[in-house]
Amino acid sequence: MIKTIKRVLGLGPVNPMEGNTIVVNAEKLERRVALIEEGNLVEYNIEREGEENIVGSIFKGRVNNIEPGLKAMFVDIGMEKNAFLHFWDAIPEALNNNHMEEVKRNDRPKKNKKKITAKDIPSLYPVGSDIMIQVSKGAIGNKGPRVTTNISLPGRYLVLTPHVDQFGISRKIEDPKERARLRKIMTELNVPEGMGIIMRTVAQGRRKRHFVRDLAMLLEHWDDVIAIRDENKAPVQVYQEPSLVEKTARDLLTDEIDKIICDDQETTDYIKDIAGKVSKRSKQRIHFFPSKRDVFEKVGVQKQIDEAFRRQVWLPCGGYLVIDETEALIAVDVNTGRNRGSKDVEKMIVETNIEAAREVARQLRLRNIGGLVVVDFIDMRHRKDQNAVYRAMKEELKKDKAKTQVLQISSIGLMEMTRQRLNESLREVLYEPCEYCQGRGRVKTAMSMSIDIQRQISTIIARQRDEVGDLIVVTNKDVLNRFKQEDSQLLMELERSHNGRLIFRGDPNANREKFTILDARTEKVLAES
Repeated sequence: MIKTIKRVLGLGPVNPMEGNTIVVNAEKLERRVALIEEGNLVEYNIEREGEENIVGSIFKGRVNNIEPGLKAMFVDIGMEKNAFLHFWDAIPEALNNNHMEEVKRNDRPKKNKKKITAKDIPSLYPVGSDIMIQVSKGAIGNKGPRVTTNISLPGRYLVLTPHVDQFGISRKIEDPKERARLRKIMTELNVPEGMGIIMRTVAQGRRKRHFVRDLAMLLEHWDDVIAIRDENKAPVQVYQEPSLVEKTARDLLTDEIDKIICDDQETTDYIKDIAGKVSKRSKQRIHFFPSKRDVFEKVGVQKQIDEAFRRQVWLPCGGYLVIDETEALIAVDVNTGRNRGSKDVEKMIVETNIEAAREVARQLRLRNIGGLVVVDFIDMRHRKDQNAVYRAMKEELKKDKAKTQVLQISSIGLMEMTRQRLNESLREVLYEPCEYCQGRGRVKTAMSMSIDIQRQISTIIARQRDEVGDLIVVTNKDVLNRFKQEDSQLLMELERSHNGRLIFRGDPNANREKFTILDARTEKVLAES
């Protein structure tokens, strides 16, 4: 049966996980997509039934209020939380020269437009006015989504900027001859006046007809957006970012991907249909992979997914990372661990740090974490060694589609970097804070709880004096065992101090930090946690 499957897929005797593979698991409640590079899981995305990802979606909103002190406005987009629009995000934006090379088109005469500044925004968009915005960052924690007026529509090879008349090519395309070829094609494309386009990294090696077809589809999408905008009152969603499966076919099916395997026939056909609209040859790399077992389990990905959420990540050399995720900062600590393979200690440290740099870049993509990231590498004496680790990090980050900035290792061994954060991290999507530790990852020891409870009993005695009679203490079984053994003498002294009995009861369902102290006569709660 396995041989038959492999023959149908065109995989022969090879493991389906060899090379670069996208694995799609399509179930009724959840769609999962994993990107595997040479057997290593590097990206993992989830879409669940009833949960909408609005990053990239476009809304016709209404300005609710303006906060001059914050230099921001809050926009009603029809959701529970108003969207946050900073004045700077409402200024027409030029191309980001760090990521794009601007291409001049001689057929586009320059117009002397008045330059808009942050001071002009409140008068351009007063309270109650309608405004077209695009979600640039999803709601995270208690913060609403962040939006911008600089709207863009991504296609397979192009990005359409309907409000900005500029043209650019991704700087990740490094070959000068290829850049020159793409610049020539760009000047020949029939882009409506007032609009611009950006050639994505996947544009490399493509013929003009691919761009013509992609541009036509984008302009058709934009016409639909305008029609919905004009026919509806604000707030209304005028463009919805495609589903996870569609984005996979649009963004991940590049020349570097050897195959896509999917465990659902209908979803497989859907991916082929999307890919076929842009490139018929791409359809040949998309395969149905029938399996009674979970496809991620079958191809060996599930173990890597499970390991992705561990605080400690082991490196092949025997060293390890410790990753702590907070709301504002990601802290990564690099340790030598079991790495004792080299007699040259300095060489061993550099090798561990280089492995750690590559693994940190992979973990950021895999966990979908970002913001400010600080990596504490093992101390290196020589600058050339620090530069080698820095280059390894920069090289690995080139594979990341999120925008990143990284600084050289400081004199105290820290590397600071930022990674674009668009959505909640995978940890936030899949997990919720523990009801026992409230997200701390720790609970008090039985000794700590014994001290807390004894302190509460003493407080009750001092507060009520002669009115206190027998007390009932309901607590966790671990704390109860502590009372019976190590602290029994202390509890007898407490009983003598207030001339009343202490009655202890264990609650098998209570977590260690929960307890209740009651008046034995009235069963009135006197203290609890």
